Amino acid sequence: MAKAATAAAPADKVELHDKLVATNPSVERKGATMPYTSVNGNMFSYLTKDGKLALRLPAGKREEFLKKYKARLCEAYGVVQKEYVEVPDSVLASTRELKKYFEASYEYVSSLKPKRTAKG
Repeated sequence: MAKAATAAAPADKVELHDKLVATNPSVERKGATMPYTSVNGNMFSYLTKDGKLALRLPAGKREEFLKKYKARLCEAYGVVQKEYVEVPDSVLASTRELKKYFEASYEYVSSLKPKRTAKG
Protein backbone atom coordinates (compact mmCIF):
# COMPACT_ATOMS: atom_id res chain seq x y z
CA MET A 1 0.00 0.00 0.00
CA ALA A 2 1.38 3.45 -0.94
CA LYS A 3 2.23 5.79 1.88
CA ALA A 4 0.25 9.06 1.94
CA ALA A 5 2.30 12.15 1.11
CA THR A 6 3.10 14.39 4.04
CA ALA A 7 3.72 18.09 3.97
CA ALA A 8 7.31 19.18 3.52
CA ALA A 9 6.74 22.04 6.01
CA PRO A 10 7.12 21.45 9.76
CA ALA A 11 4.00 19.85 11.27
CA ASP A 12 3.42 22.70 13.75
CA LYS A 13 3.34 25.25 10.89
CA VAL A 14 0.98 23.06 8.85
CA GLU A 15 -1.29 22.89 11.89
CA LEU A 16 -1.27 26.71 12.25
CA HIS A 17 -2.03 27.12 8.53
CA ASP A 18 -4.88 24.60 8.78
CA LYS A 19 -6.27 26.49 11.78
CA LEU A 20 -6.21 29.72 9.77
CA VAL A 21 -7.86 28.07 6.75
CA ALA A 22 -10.61 26.72 9.03
CA THR A 23 -11.66 30.31 9.85
CA ASN A 24 -13.25 30.55 6.39
CA PRO A 25 -15.69 27.73 5.58
CA SER A 26 -15.54 28.62 1.86
CA VAL A 27 -11.84 27.72 1.68
CA GLU A 28 -10.31 24.27 1.47
CA ARG A 29 -6.65 23.59 2.12
CA LYS A 30 -5.06 21.82 -0.83
CA GLY A 31 -1.68 20.29 -1.48
CA ALA A 32 -0.37 17.18 0.23
CA THR A 33 3.31 18.16 0.25
CA MET A 34 2.97 21.95 -0.17
CA PRO A 35 -0.13 23.16 1.69
CA TYR A 36 -1.89 25.99 -0.15
CA THR A 37 -5.23 27.67 -0.77
CA SER A 38 -6.70 28.92 -4.02
CA VAL A 39 -9.88 30.34 -5.54
CA ASN A 40 -10.74 29.87 -9.22
CA GLY A 41 -7.22 28.61 -9.90
CA ASN A 42 -5.54 31.61 -8.25
CA MET A 43 -3.40 30.69 -5.24
CA PHE A 44 -3.55 33.03 -2.24
CA SER A 45 -1.63 31.32 0.53
CA TYR A 46 0.99 28.62 0.76
CA LEU A 47 3.51 27.17 3.17
CA THR A 48 7.12 26.84 2.10
CA LYS A 49 9.09 23.71 2.96
CA ASP A 50 10.76 25.83 5.68
CA GLY A 51 7.37 26.56 7.23
CA LYS A 52 7.03 30.18 6.13
CA LEU A 53 3.51 31.26 5.25
CA ALA A 54 3.19 33.35 2.09
CA LEU A 55 -0.02 35.37 1.85
CA ARG A 56 -1.19 37.16 -1.30
CA LEU A 57 -2.57 40.61 -0.52
CA PRO A 58 -3.90 43.58 -2.53
CA ALA A 59 -1.66 46.67 -2.64
CA GLY A 60 -3.14 48.64 0.31
CA LYS A 61 -3.33 45.68 2.69
CA ARG A 62 0.08 44.48 1.56
CA GLU A 63 1.73 47.80 2.47
CA GLU A 64 -0.16 47.90 5.78
CA PHE A 65 0.97 44.37 6.63
CA LEU A 66 4.62 44.98 5.68
CA LYS A 67 4.79 48.11 7.82
CA LYS A 68 2.78 46.83 10.81
CA TYR A 69 4.72 43.58 11.20
CA LYS A 70 8.08 44.70 9.77
CA ALA A 71 7.58 41.89 7.28
CA ARG A 72 9.00 41.48 3.79
CA LEU A 73 7.83 40.31 0.41
CA CYS A 74 8.07 36.60 -0.17
CA GLU A 75 10.94 35.26 -2.23
CA ALA A 76 10.82 31.89 -3.97
CA TYR A 77 13.62 30.41 -6.06
CA GLY A 78 15.43 33.76 -6.11
CA VAL A 79 12.38 35.66 -7.38
CA VAL A 80 10.54 38.25 -5.27
CA GLN A 81 6.82 37.57 -5.41
CA LYS A 82 5.46 41.11 -5.48
CA GLU A 83 1.95 40.28 -4.25
CA TYR A 84 2.96 37.89 -1.45
CA VAL A 85 4.07 38.84 2.04
CA GLU A 86 6.07 36.49 4.23
CA VAL A 87 4.14 36.12 7.47
CA PRO A 88 6.39 36.34 10.56
CA ASP A 89 6.15 33.28 12.82
CA SER A 90 4.76 35.39 15.69
CA VAL A 91 1.85 36.50 13.47
CA LEU A 92 1.26 32.99 12.11
CA ALA A 93 0.88 31.84 15.71
CA SER A 94 -1.95 34.36 16.23
CA THR A 95 -4.82 33.05 14.11
CA ARG A 96 -7.15 35.73 15.45
CA GLU A 97 -4.84 38.55 14.35
CA LEU A 98 -3.99 36.99 11.00
CA LYS A 99 -7.62 36.16 10.13
CA LYS A 100 -8.40 39.66 8.78
CA TYR A 101 -5.47 39.46 6.36
CA PHE A 102 -6.44 35.95 5.31
CA GLU A 103 -9.95 37.25 4.58
CA ALA A 104 -8.53 40.22 2.62
CA SER A 105 -6.41 37.77 0.64
CA TYR A 106 -9.41 35.55 -0.08
CA GLU A 107 -11.54 38.52 -1.18
CA TYR A 108 -8.76 39.89 -3.36
CA VAL A 109 -8.14 36.61 -5.17
CA SER A 110 -11.89 36.00 -5.51
CA SER A 111 -12.07 39.25 -7.51
CA LEU A 112 -9.41 38.11 -9.99
CA LYS A 113 -10.18 36.56 -13.35
CA PRO A 114 -10.41 32.75 -13.01
CA LYS A 115 -7.42 30.88 -14.42
CA ARG A 116 -8.08 28.43 -17.19
CA THR A 117 -7.58 24.83 -16.21
CA ALA A 118 -6.50 21.85 -18.27
CA LYS A 119 -10.06 20.57 -17.94
CA GLY A 120 -11.60 23.54 -19.67
